[in-house]
Amino acid sequence: MKALNLLGSTGSIGTQTLDIVAQYPDRFRIVGLAAGRNLERLIPQIRQFQPEIVSIADPNQLPELEAALADLPQKPQLVAGEAGIAAVAAYGDADVVVTGIVGCAGLVPTIAAIKAGKDIALANKETLIAGGPVVLPLLQEYGVKLLPADSEHSAIFQCLQGVPEGGLRKIILTASGGAFRDWPVEKLCQVTVADALKHPNWSMGPKITVDSATLMNKGLEVIEAHYLFGVDYDNIEIVIHPQSIIHSLIELQDTSVLAQLGWPDMRLPLLYALSWPERIPTNWSALDLVKAGNLTFRSPDHQKYPCMGLAYAAGRAGGAMPAVLNAANEEAVALFIAEAISFLEIPRLIEKTCDRYSGQNIRNPNLEDILAADRWARQTVQELAQRGASPMVAL
Repeated sequence: MKALNLLGSTGSIGTQTLDIVAQYPDRFRIVGLAAGRNLERLIPQIRQFQPEIVSIADPNQLPELEAALADLPQKPQLVAGEAGIAAVAAYGDADVVVTGIVGCAGLVPTIAAIKAGKDIALANKETLIAGGPVVLPLLQEYGVKLLPADSEHSAIFQCLQGVPEGGLRKIILTASGGAFRDWPVEKLCQVTVADALKHPNWSMGPKITVDSATLMNKGLEVIEAHYLFGVDYDNIEIVIHPQSIIHSLIELQDTSVLAQLGWPDMRLPLLYALSWPERIPTNWSALDLVKAGNLTFRSPDHQKYPCMGLAYAAGRAGGAMPAVLNAANEEAVALFIAEAISFLEIPRLIEKTCDRYSGQNIRNPNLEDILAADRWARQTVQELAQRGASPMVAL
């Protein structure tokens, strides 16, 4: 039985992870839960899974949480804030930490988990995108495994099982195309928040759904794939695959191409990350190729999706630039969701922020450098948004 600490328990990744734990109580148990501010969802989780430690984002909610759990015979240790999340990440006898926190907020607790010797089921792509130069050496230093738990990188990881060292030539990341894959580029100036949150295939949180609409999610996955699998950016390709049945592919040195297929279901990559190297039988709906029908592919439209190019450029720049890109995107997307900026201003703000940072990019950043770059980028985006960012090339 594997013991788990779960970061982001009330979010999409967290609730699906708990569904797996509930389905396989003889294989997994919960030791720690870290949540945001959704006590309505967290309290039933605590009662059902009986964790030893629980963290919430806002210390002011601790009295309310304590009162709600007053009748429990065995109460968990309650902690809060950023330090609380890190405490859950490093806590106890957990074998694996599932990182389901959205954004760069997952970086510090993931490092805490690594230093505590916990294996990582990585559902937080920003950990490697922002912190790759720091995280990768720590994995080696502490002998910790990092297993991808998102669909695309899990697909690549699964396809690589049994491939000899040096056998990989190219990674092909598939993208649904998001909410606007069938919109003409001229119509993007009319996009509303509600439009951007209508993902055609996946049920995800608002931030990642907007990232899918801009295709920044795929650009970020390119950077993550570079760090995870050691592949040069010239050998990582993005292909639009509207059906989201093929979750990604690899090309081998002899031109063979291997793919991982399945219905769009985040539980599959999560289960594999938790159970690797085993394959656990499930009663989930199996892929029916006849029912799936035609599988189609096309090249992404760089005019429609400028965030892709920004991500490749940041990845190639290296150093702390991916952290700046990631933080700028998080801030710009938050402003869009709050209806403070338009959809097309997202890539404009990101580009302007990265341009400003290019002269001060730190090539070999430590953790403090990365966190400082993250803070700088967020502040810069806010300043640019307040006075209006310089326009990009017209879309």
